[in-house]
Amino acid sequence: MVNDMAECNVCFRHCLIDEGKTGFCRVRTCKDGIVIPMNYGKVTSIALDPIEKKPLRRFFPGTKILSVGSCGCSLRCPFCQNHEISWGDNALDTADAAAILTPGEIAFLADKYRSKGNIGVAFTYNEPLVGYEFVRDTAKEVRKKGLYNVLVTSGNAEVPVLDELSPCIDAMNIDLKGFTEHFYTDVAKGDLDMVKRFIERAVQFCHVEITTLIIPGENDSEEEITAISRWIASLKGKTDGKDIPLHISRFFPHFHMTDRAATDVRTIYRLADVARKELNYVYTGNC
Repeated sequence: MVNDMAECNVCFRHCLIDEGKTGFCRVRTCKDGIVIPMNYGKVTSIALDPIEKKPLRRFFPGTKILSVGSCGCSLRCPFCQNHEISWGDNALDTADAAAILTPGEIAFLADKYRSKGNIGVAFTYNEPLVGYEFVRDTAKEVRKKGLYNVLVTSGNAEVPVLDELSPCIDAMNIDLKGFTEHFYTDVAKGDLDMVKRFIERAVQFCHVEITTLIIPGENDSEEEITAISRWIASLKGKTDGKDIPLHISRFFPHFHMTDRAATDVRTIYRLADVARKELNYVYTGNC
């Protein structure tokens, strides 16, 4: 007898998904009592980007990377820049219109663009971990071509998911959206402890850079940036924590968060100076 629901083990929610329905991320479903990704192979966005756009500043700077996005997300950031493919009202319609590409086809494209400076594939734009099976399978094919794999993620996933991907991931940019339970629980609808565990594990096996978007009135205090940078500096992994790059990025009103002005550029520069007291590599973005 087939169970009429199954538990998803990707993020902290552990959604119990009824047969034929989807979990919180909108793209993981229950079929014959097993949780599977509905977005496998669905590519909503693809572009050859400068590696610095991910942003990665200390992983093969000056090169390019084939950026691939799908659909779905395990967070609900009201300021999302890619809501059309992540969790906005039209996200599922966008997914239905997506192109279908196999892992081998993406690896072929990545290899084809070597002549244009491409070094591999970046899984980005939406939250790639809600469809980690496609990331895993594609990353293996990309590795066969002698190319690199990059993951751009919120880190809102269980460590076993990360461990399944770890043999084929070379670099990550991970969003550390704030450093308070309030911000993660009430604003982003995520889990701070889960993200911290994810980062602690990621630094053990690949190059990691971290991004924090500075939002006025939410996470823009010197105290919070000091706490973030000290925690990063304390991490132990492939490199000393003090050498893990931190990107401090400027917020612009967008999507459901238009009730405040863009972050003052002076605030970004001031907070970057605060972070530099603990970290050797701090970069400013969107300025």
